[in-house]
Formats: sequence, C-alpha cells, structure tokens
Amino acid sequence: MAGAQTGTGKTAAFALPILQRLSVHASSSASPARHPVRALVLTPTRELAIQVAESFRDYGRRMPLRSTVVYGGVDMNAQIQELRRGVEILVATPGRLLDHVQQKTVMFNQVSMLVLDEADRMLDMGFLPDIKRIIALLPAQRQNLLFSATFPDEIRTLAKTLLTNPAEIQIAARNAVADLVSHVLHPVAREKKRELLAYLIQTRGLKQVLVFTGTRIGANRLAHQLRRDHIHADAIHGDKSQAERLVALEDFKAGKTAVLVATDVASRGLDIEGLPQVINFDVPHSPEDYVHRIGRTGRAGMTGEAISLVAPEDMESLAAIEKLIKRKIERVLVPGFEPNAGTVATLMGGEPSRRGHAARRDQKKPPPSDPIFSKPYEPSSAPPPPAEPKAEAPETRKRKQPQVAALLGGLKRA
Repeated sequence: MAGAQTGTGKTAAFALPILQRLSVHASSSASPARHPVRALVLTPTRELAIQVAESFRDYGRRMPLRSTVVYGGVDMNAQIQELRRGVEILVATPGRLLDHVQQKTVMFNQVSMLVLDEADRMLDMGFLPDIKRIIALLPAQRQNLLFSATFPDEIRTLAKTLLTNPAEIQIAARNAVADLVSHVLHPVAREKKRELLAYLIQTRGLKQVLVFTGTRIGANRLAHQLRRDHIHADAIHGDKSQAERLVALEDFKAGKTAVLVATDVASRGLDIEGLPQVINFDVPHSPEDYVHRIGRTGRAGMTGEAISLVAPEDMESLAAIEKLIKRKIERVLVPGFEPNAGTVATLMGGEPSRRGHAARRDQKKPPPSDPIFSKPYEPSSAPPPPAEPKAEAPETRKRKQPQVAALLGGLKRA
C-alpha cells in the first residue's frame, strides 16, 4: 500500500518496477503464446486508464514488451484483436475487463502482479463487487500493489482483507495536499455562483481552468451558461461518449478550450501539464474528493491555485475538508457577490451554520407572561363554602320513555 501526494509520480512508481521485473520475459517473438498477461493494472476511469497505458508505452518504448488498454464506451473488436496478439501488461477498467472475461478473450493464469490505481475509489461500494470477481480469477501467488493519494480508514481496513501482511509506504502525511498549491474560498450566495465564476474568469484573465461540479446535468448547464457569457467552455462527464470526452480533454490540454467543466470523473489521476487553477463550483461532500480535485494543479513541482465557491449550505462539507487537510482555508469576499448579512459572519468564521441553530436551540426560553405559570401556590385562609347541589331540570328527572318498534308489538294505544 503506497500513499503519496497528487502529482508526485505514483504511476512511474509502479510502472518502472513492473517493466524492470518483466524484462526477463521480454521476447521479440510474434507468437501470442510468448506474450501472456503478466501484469494487470485496474483504474476507476477511462481517461486514467488511457493515461496509465501511455506511461507504460513511453517508459518501455525500447523494450520488447507489449501493453494495451481496454475500457468501456468504445467497440470491443479492436481491443479483442490487441489481446489476441498477446500483451504482457494490461491496463483496464473493471467493467470492460469483465466483458472480455465473459467473451473469453483474456486469460489470467500467468498474472504475477496486480495494481489498483486510485485504490480508495476502486475499493468503494461501486467497484468492490467487480474487483472481487476479478481477484477470484487471478493466481493465488501474486503481488498486489495499491496506490492512492488518499486512504480513508475504512478503505485501509478493507484493503488489508485483500492483502497478506502488506507493507505500507506513506510519502508525507496521510491525505496531504501538495505544498505548492494555494487555497482560497469565496463566500457567495448559491444563486450568484455562476455570475461570480464568470466574473473571476473574465477579470483575472484565466486562460486554462478546470471547474468541478457535483452533477452531470450541472456540468452541462454551467458550460452552456459560460458560453453565453462569451467564455469558451466545454463539459466532460460520464454521460458523454468516449470520443466526446477525449476530444474535450485534448482541446483543453491544447489550450483550445479555456474552461473545462467536469464531474469527479476528471479528478482521479489525470495529468494536465501546467494547469494553473482548479475551481470547486460545487464543494465536494467527501473531503477526499477535494484532495483529488485540487491535485490536478500544482503537479510535478509547479505551483497551483485551488479556488472554492462556498455557499452557506456548504459549510459542513467545508469543515470536513479543513479537518482532513489540517489547515484553515483563507476566506476572501468579492464585493457584489456576498451572501446575506446573516450568514457572512458564519462563512468567514468557518463554523458550520448548523452550530448556530444548535446554539439558539440551547438558549433558555423567556418565562411565560401569564402569571398563573410563575406565581407560587398560595393556600387560601378559609376553606371554600360547600357548593350547593344544583336543582335538576324537570325534563332530566323524568325521562320520556322511548317508543317501542312496531316489529316488537306495535305502539300502545291511548
């Protein structure tokens, strides 16, 4: 289990040793039998899978070792052809890999190394069933490697059930963010977030900024609104086809797109060289996601800036983030975009707004104004006179006899 800050080269940390260990099996033979799968690398997203596969290809360019990548969203036939040629290193997303298993186009009997990149996401409830199915197909004797910038305690406990006496390597503090990334948040009313985002981009002249939203619909809507503000923006998320996602990402890397609005699909492992700013339009509910989001900037020794637009309802999530990264994020008000006066103090102070409600609940209520509730009991000096019995009304003393139903004998005659 290896943990390190984002942008510190975790891909190279497992790719280079794998290439070195497999060099003894390198063969220039064209026979697929001489190129069985020996190393399996699993990633949570398609974009990260492509990036890891490119790293293996670049690092091993002068070695007769074959590698390929399989992921969903594209036709399987080209992938099947690559697998039939034989590959020593296979990078894959879990779902598409199981598709190939079902088609019997991949064999795992020679796998000696398994890597889970972004292991905390790979072992969460969404991926865990697929991961267990894949592990059950692998040889019992193998080396397992888990890499991530964040390892929550529950994921660490789960990981140890899959490993045998794992060695742990932790570079810097757990869940630490890059030291060269500056953090700032702007308190803002939720309905003014989009206007503030456009204002920051235009007034500061931001040329390349990655903006994170919480939903796919929100990403599309925000990109559309930014384009209406004459800002060249595009969106990337899971509802787009793989071709659309690749085009959007490549245009952003090339500087053709100034703003790329993304969901957390882009927060895991993506390396965008020299990205200067990351903006959290929606504050993530999971503090670990904050670490991965801002990890897209400040990579490979470069500086970066992480900006968060925080509404009053985001304060609880913000408190969890500051607790995880062990620092208080600087608050900066932007004139004209401040929230209402009742929440500015809370936002600037950093306390979750629900604490204010709890404090108000704990305050004692003022005594009731009716003196009957506050005046002590005072017994009277003389006993009250006995109450006189009320005379019964004549009609209550003599009740009218009910009439007998005709079926029981008829009415009495006068």
